Amino acid sequence: MNLSNTTALSVRDPWAVVPSLGNLDAYITAVNRLPLLTQEEEVSFARRLREQGDLEAAGRLVLSHLRLVVSVSRQYLGYGLPHGDLIQEGNVGLMKAVKRFDPDQGVRLVSYALHWIKAEIHEYILRNWRMVKLATTKAQRKLFFNLRSMKQSLKSDATDANAHRGTLSAAEIEQVARDLNVKPAEVIEMETRLSGGDVALEPQSDDNEESFAPIAYLADDSGEPTQVLEARRRDAMSSDGLAQALNVLDDRSRRIVEERWLKVNDDSTGGMTLHQLAAEYGVSAERIRQIEVAAMKKMRKALETTS
Repeated sequence: MNLSNTTALSVRDPWAVVPSLGNLDAYITAVNRLPLLTQEEEVSFARRLREQGDLEAAGRLVLSHLRLVVSVSRQYLGYGLPHGDLIQEGNVGLMKAVKRFDPDQGVRLVSYALHWIKAEIHEYILRNWRMVKLATTKAQRKLFFNLRSMKQSLKSDATDANAHRGTLSAAEIEQVARDLNVKPAEVIEMETRLSGGDVALEPQSDDNEESFAPIAYLADDSGEPTQVLEARRRDAMSSDGLAQALNVLDDRSRRIVEERWLKVNDDSTGGMTLHQLAAEYGVSAERIRQIEVAAMKKMRKALETTS
């Protein structure tokens, strides 16, 4: 490639020829038209970048490999994430590869960059796919990103009547676990998660009043101002307010309320019953109940005055 004729690749702005990812079709068409570099040109630009910090050289290296990112990103469309986002993350990996590329190692940039592009896309998927952290160890990550292709391969090789049932058989699970150095239980769990349907965080329609979505129980309203004030008021009423309400009662009424509602014995059986209190005070159980009701009314009125 004669660099003097590549006027499309502006020295001042090497990205000028590439449209934004907002128009994905135009972007892909543009990067596929960008010229590839020969090995000699690639080495020359890489040395200029390492020795002189030449950003134009870095731009040429990146631009000539954007089509590689598009190609790699297509392999991960099955995870339901936007293609443009996958390309963008892959481009980050490509730029990291260009920055670290050593032209004197005898390896082409396309081979070196492949690892960085995939690594960046992998991290993006693990951070965002269904908001669930699916893989933590290296073996589990390998399982996550290889299970789909291995499953398809096993099914295509199968000849029995169960070949198209969708799920892996016990023997196939054992084979995948053995090949990827993970436990069979991890294969089963990962297959279940990968084959599960997505769940919307919010209700998809307001027509159904009984519709329920995870947002209803995932939201944390503990810091919401009205909730905080209500909690403070509730705490105050259960301590100072209760003590003040009990103080308006006579000794007998107060003891009845405490035994019936506030006392918990060591054996967690609670306080005295109506009949036990009736026997102690020499009145009927109905009379104790009447005293209790009257005492509760006095306490409620006192609490309303306090609040």
